[in-house]
Amino acid sequence: MTAGEGISVTVYCGSLRTVPESYLELAAEVGRQIAARGWSLTWGGGRTSMMGAVARAAREGGARTTGVIPRGLVDREVADSDADDLLVVDTMRDRKALMEAHGDAFLALPGGIGTLEEVFEVWTSRVLAMHAKPVVLLDVDGHYQGLLEWLAELHRRGFVSRFALDSLVVTEDVTTALDACAS
Repeated sequence: MTAGEGISVTVYCGSLRTVPESYLELAAEVGRQIAARGWSLTWGGGRTSMMGAVARAAREGGARTTGVIPRGLVDREVADSDADDLLVVDTMRDRKALMEAHGDAFLALPGGIGTLEEVFEVWTSRVLAMHAKPVVLLDVDGHYQGLLEWLAELHRRGFVSRFALDSLVVTEDVTTALDACAS
C-alpha cells in the first residue's frame, strides 16, 4: 500500500442548518475528493448541513461512509440512514472514540464548538504521542483565523509548545488538506 492509499478520513464539521451555502459546497467538495482518491469517510453520522453534504458527495463518488452518532442526536441531527455503516452510541465520548478509532487522518472543516471540541481532543492526543495520525485544519476563508492567533499568543506566553503548533497542519484548500491527510 502506498502512502495515503485506501485511508479513512475522519471529518469534523458544522451540523447546524444555518451555515452559509459556501460551506455546504466546501463539504461536498471534500466528500468528492475523498471518493476520487479511493478513500473512505468517517463522520458524525448526520445527514443535514455540512455533515450531510460531505457524506452524500462521498457516497455519490463511491466512497464507503461510516457515521457515528449518539443516540440522543439521532433525531436532532437526523441520522443518515444511507451510511454504509451507521454506528449509534450512547455518549459524545463514545462517538469521539469511535471516530478516532476509524480514522487514519483527521480533517476539521469550518464548524462551531462541537467541531472545535473534537479537533482539540484528537490534536491533543497527537501532541501527547497517543497516535501519530495527521490532524488537519481546513481554513478556507479565515474561519479559524482568530483561533490561530489566540494559539500563537498562548505559545508566546508559554502555554503551548512549538511542537504542538507544528503538529496541527493548517491549509486553505481542499486538495492540500487531503494531501496532508495522506502524509
